[in-house]
Amino acid sequence: MTRNDPTSVHQDITVDVPQAQAFALFTERFDAVKPREYNLLSVPVEETVLEPWAGGSVYDRGTDGTICRWARVLAVEPPARLLMSWDITPAWELETDLDRTSEVEVRFIALSDRQTRVEIHHRHLDRHGEGWQAFREGVAEGWPVFLDNLRGLTVRADA
Repeated sequence: MTRNDPTSVHQDITVDVPQAQAFALFTERFDAVKPREYNLLSVPVEETVLEPWAGGSVYDRGTDGTICRWARVLAVEPPARLLMSWDITPAWELETDLDRTSEVEVRFIALSDRQTRVEIHHRHLDRHGEGWQAFREGVAEGWPVFLDNLRGLTVRADA
């Protein structure tokens, strides 16, 4: 995959924390990374959980206790890499056909002892089928919000 792959989205930021801390903030504080307004539930999101192990899930718990599992954790390689599925359709509904899901790889690359580049590669968007091109645009607009939230956590963690 290259940055110019039309079936993928690539976003990255540099944060002023060590690699292990960036990884921990993203995985352990994912509830603060994922925007609350990104929600497939019929009620507000109470919390978002990322289970940081292969075979785990990413899910939202609603204020009424309902759960929406919208991703599966495929691989975890602390402090360098997280790979998860994206089980959401172009209509922003849960995808039940696992062959029609894309992948999100998050890499944490140490630039120095105190600086890390965080790269998000959301790939294979064409697997979602009809409407994936417009879906790609929505995904491309969403990941910078996740990364900005992560940056906010790193600033607070560094203070």
